[in-house]
Amino acid sequence: MTITHTLGFPRVGARRELKFAQEAYWKGEGSQETLLQLARELRQRHWQQQAQAGIDLVPVNDFSLYDHVLDTSLLLGVIPERFGIADGHVGLDDYFRMARGRAPSGEPVAAQEMTKWFDTNYHYLVPELAPDQTFSIRSSKLFDEVDEAQALGLRAKPVLVGPLTFLWLSKFRGSQDAHDHADCCGAVNCCGAEKLQDLAQDEGKLQLLPALLPVYNHILAKLAAQGVEWVQIDEPILSLELPQTWLDAFTRSYAGLEKSGVKVLLAAYFGELQSNLAVAAQLPFDGLHIDAVRGAAEVDAVFQAVPADRVISVGIVEGRNIWRNDLRASLTLLARLQARYPQQIWIGSSCSLLHVPVDLAQEESLNKDITSWLAFAVQKVGEIAVLRLGLDKGAEAIGAVLSAADAARHSRNTSSLIHRADVKTRLVASSEADATRHQPYDVRARAQAKRLKLPVLPTTTIGSFPQTPAIRKARLAFRKGELSEADYNAAMKAEIAGCVAAQEDYGLDMLVHGEAERNDMVEYFAEFLDGYAFTSYGWVQSYGSRCVKPPVIFGDVRRRVPMTVAWSSYAQSLTDKPMKGMLTGPVTMLKWAFVRDDQPLSETCLQIAYALRDEVVDLEKAGIAAIQIDEPAIKECLPLRKAEWSSCLQWAVRAFRISASGVQDDTQIHTHMCYSEFNDIIDSIAALDADVITIETSRSAMELLDAFVDFRYPNEIGPGVYDIHSPNVPSVEHMVALMHKAAEQIPVQRLWINPDCGLKTRGWPEVEASLRNMVTAARQLRTELA
Repeated sequence: MTITHTLGFPRVGARRELKFAQEAYWKGEGSQETLLQLARELRQRHWQQQAQAGIDLVPVNDFSLYDHVLDTSLLLGVIPERFGIADGHVGLDDYFRMARGRAPSGEPVAAQEMTKWFDTNYHYLVPELAPDQTFSIRSSKLFDEVDEAQALGLRAKPVLVGPLTFLWLSKFRGSQDAHDHADCCGAVNCCGAEKLQDLAQDEGKLQLLPALLPVYNHILAKLAAQGVEWVQIDEPILSLELPQTWLDAFTRSYAGLEKSGVKVLLAAYFGELQSNLAVAAQLPFDGLHIDAVRGAAEVDAVFQAVPADRVISVGIVEGRNIWRNDLRASLTLLARLQARYPQQIWIGSSCSLLHVPVDLAQEESLNKDITSWLAFAVQKVGEIAVLRLGLDKGAEAIGAVLSAADAARHSRNTSSLIHRADVKTRLVASSEADATRHQPYDVRARAQAKRLKLPVLPTTTIGSFPQTPAIRKARLAFRKGELSEADYNAAMKAEIAGCVAAQEDYGLDMLVHGEAERNDMVEYFAEFLDGYAFTSYGWVQSYGSRCVKPPVIFGDVRRRVPMTVAWSSYAQSLTDKPMKGMLTGPVTMLKWAFVRDDQPLSETCLQIAYALRDEVVDLEKAGIAAIQIDEPAIKECLPLRKAEWSSCLQWAVRAFRISASGVQDDTQIHTHMCYSEFNDIIDSIAALDADVITIETSRSAMELLDAFVDFRYPNEIGPGVYDIHSPNVPSVEHMVALMHKAAEQIPVQRLWINPDCGLKTRGWPEVEASLRNMVTAARQLRTELA
């Protein structure tokens, strides 16, 4: 009988229960016991939902109170010295201090760096290694959760980040030599390919393997003693371009893995194995999981390469997007594989379902036609189970389900909701002139300096200010019809006026309106665009307690009405200082949504770019002299393999330029990017031709500027000096020191001073203290560096 499983399940709960419990604990409004009890309830609910739907092996250890990579660091004893955690038990507050820099108990400390998990919008905490790193089991979480699942009568399949992926994603700390050669987060979507290759070939991290592998052997032995049958070891770096030294390390590592009676399912996902297939197929695993969605073209090659006595888990249900599975096509493929090849087949999700919302059944307000095209985590679990039934019993056993899936697919393909002739006509007429500013940067810079009259080292923020309970209450009341549009607008104007006044009081040079009216940097704009749909409970974890609700791009995109002009114009009327208009860029609007899969991404992105271009032009007409078009997602739109980057970068850069190039020379275009290093795409970043780029650098102590210096980036740069992902207030001295580092590399005349990112998630007291310190630092630096 075919085995079913998933690689992981969403953690936050169908109604974000985990988020609210976490934040209550951090605020001192809830106890540890309350938080841990809620976590147990969520784990057990999710396991039972999967088992009751027909999943044979439920994933265990996929749940986390913050991040599964941080959990792995604790499991392996990788705990930086600055957290002051002695040998022995690691408490919950120790854990949160590592993640956030602060917890209800313990002194504030610099949190671990955070960056994107491959090319997803999930963020992980980067493990920090010392050159003399030792490893030991420091957490019982994995084993406790196995006991918990087994007590419910479930077949637990523990999930582990594999040893090679763990090292690849890590960085060295604590040694200047290690810093010089390997002080990089290692995330494939974060670091430049050249820097990654240098890092990957460096023997430093691989030299730690002999010390690391015995701990993995110890873990497997403990799981065997618990009666575990299968362990899932995740090695997603097998979908990357790996140097030969790392491929050799795979062979050595898995040959030395003592499974102690447990069976190992080696899980690769997020793409094809390609040149890594020959090595991966011969590793001494009991089963291999492949991503049969993103790696569909390689499925037959995998079956031909993997020994006949091994299990092959076919990840045929998409774990990254929300479109309903083509069950008939999937069943046809599975039946062909079963008939043609001798390996036992399992059916699973392509990757963890962490990246999709929990349950579509909650969505009562979504258009019914669109709802019929979708599947969230609970529905995807059902798709896995029904495919197993069809494979084992024949298509006739699931005839009604297949017919319903066929009908939904036909409905989507023929729906009048999707296609708009005017949008397609505009794209056909697109020209190179639409993607080109009138004059080069140096000419524009003089015109902008004359218009804006900013001091050297101008200060600004990235855009958003705290979303207070009062703001959320007013928004909710307006959506429910309990607050009139006039009263809502008055409430938002009051918030904007307060935000503008606060910034003037702090002494900032370029202001923002604070985005009080915005629920989310993507969803807000999408609500003014045709072609987007919105869920009520489609929450997905971004990091920690931070959840996003990506809209669904189901059809052609166009702007219906102006989106931000009235708010920005009102804010500008309150001050003589320049007011930035704030927009989310086309690539981020694309990447941070669930995107239609019936046309190329490039076409969808270009549609969004023209919609935003209309907004940029209208903002300029309204007198807004500076417009920020945020593109934090520009790197994560790239394929995992560098050989496939060129075409993607071409359309991404073109889309940004189309959105930004409809304005006059004296209108200053800003962009913002975070969680990224830019070494390998710095030429494309420069090709965006933004007048000012702000980047996140505070946690990396300005290391991310290296790419801009080496490339001799010609335009203006704002390296972040205030880590907004930590509640800690940066001191004046700290920010001055960071900017001194920046000024050693970038001419002062081209530097701005700003936080790392938006301030939406922070509280007003810490924001006020931090921004006052930032302005004080800027004034001190103007004196020192003049």
